[in-house]
Amino acid sequence: MHLAVIDPLPMYRQGVVAVLSAAGHQVEVPPDPMKWAQSRPADLVLITLASIEDWDLLSQLRETAPEQHVIAVMTEASAEVGVRAVRAGAQSVLHREVTADALQRTVEATIDGQTVLPVAVAAMLAGGAVDGVTRQAITKVELTWLRHLAAGMTVAELARLAGYSERAMFRLLQGVYRQLGARSRIEAIIRAQEQGWLRTS
Repeated sequence: MHLAVIDPLPMYRQGVVAVLSAAGHQVEVPPDPMKWAQSRPADLVLITLASIEDWDLLSQLRETAPEQHVIAVMTEASAEVGVRAVRAGAQSVLHREVTADALQRTVEATIDGQTVLPVAVAAMLAGGAVDGVTRQAITKVELTWLRHLAAGMTVAELARLAGYSERAMFRLLQGVYRQLGARSRIEAIIRAQEQGWLRTS
């Protein structure tokens, strides 16, 4: 299996390539990640989520190469970011500052079809369900998005406010809707309202 490493820092990329190459993997740093993924739809991409463009790329990978193994590398130790990465299409999530051994273990497990998550991310995803809806998996940021939508804000306006492209915002919201068991924005807002999550006081 071939691996692609996508990270903005050359030194970090070189370190990851060295570690994984030493473990026997064929590792590349493709100049065009989407083209690489489309040519190798069942291989593995290790992508650091450091910018809006990285989140867009993660979503695009899931759309165009759904069989691709994807490991999201977080630049901050945030369970909410980890949950968001899983919703956007990551199979596994790890922190950028993990050890070489942890990196290798995560890559091997992901290749074998397993999911590796930080404990806090797994706990948030598996939080207590109420009427089939997982409250802990809806982050504070996502609740804010739902409140804005409930107040009449458009997706385009929300995207500008949140700092995403409209396309990325749409994908992220689709993940929130799925987490709520909703098929549309209206249904998601109704479910959130029924749970009392849209109250600001």
